[in-house]
Amino acid sequence: MLQAIGMKEEQGFKYIDQGSGEILLLLHGLFGALSNWEEVVNKFSGKHRIIIPMLPIYELPVRQAGLEKLIEFLESFIDHMGLEKFDIMGNSLGGHMALMYTLKHPEKVNRMILTGSSGLFENAMGGSFPRRGSYDYIKERVEYTFYDPNTATEEYIQEVFETTKDIPKCLRIVSIAKSAQRNNLAKELHKIKAKTLLIWGLNDTITPPMVGHDFNRLIANSQLRFIDKCCHAPMMEQPEQFNKILEEFLNKEVA
Repeated sequence: MLQAIGMKEEQGFKYIDQGSGEILLLLHGLFGALSNWEEVVNKFSGKHRIIIPMLPIYELPVRQAGLEKLIEFLESFIDHMGLEKFDIMGNSLGGHMALMYTLKHPEKVNRMILTGSSGLFENAMGGSFPRRGSYDYIKERVEYTFYDPNTATEEYIQEVFETTKDIPKCLRIVSIAKSAQRNNLAKELHKIKAKTLLIWGLNDTITPPMVGHDFNRLIANSQLRFIDKCCHAPMMEQPEQFNKILEEFLNKEVA
């Protein structure tokens, strides 16, 4: 898997850094992992330097678990890596972070790609305390985030299940999910000048299609593309279509 192949660790940061060229910084979601971006790395690391930090969702102090601390982490990571100008892409909570970082550091971000991003509205799995000890419940909730339930492997479901059995981890998940709901960016998005691509699953149950339309309306320099038979993680569910749309965007903006 992707983590095993290219994981680097230094000064408290765990991340993947593959390829060379224009920098593409990728941010995973609340229940995400570096492997969520595997097909993107395979496709684009030939022409881009792809950097994916492992977000410290389960390492934050419980009382401080929220987007503010995650943004502080991201700022420290970017400083550590010496990144000056880059494209940023985020899924779900990672999209929310990309938005907040871009609003705070517009000079750093060249282009932004959001897919199933929170920041306006989301049906958050972590919005209430996950039902601990019920594998069937966790399986149902995980499969709910995919159009084809078979996309959720037993390994992935088991990983989420183990996480929700851990009370401190659960508390962090709930705290971060509530922080995402508090940090509604509707009144801030008009400030974003970066060219933005929105890739949305037409069958998204977490951030429904209307959310994609709202982002498109509120971010002036944005374009919205939908993928059919696709839910909340297009880069995992429909990687070929996702990569084709992303490639068109990146190539067009370079040309």
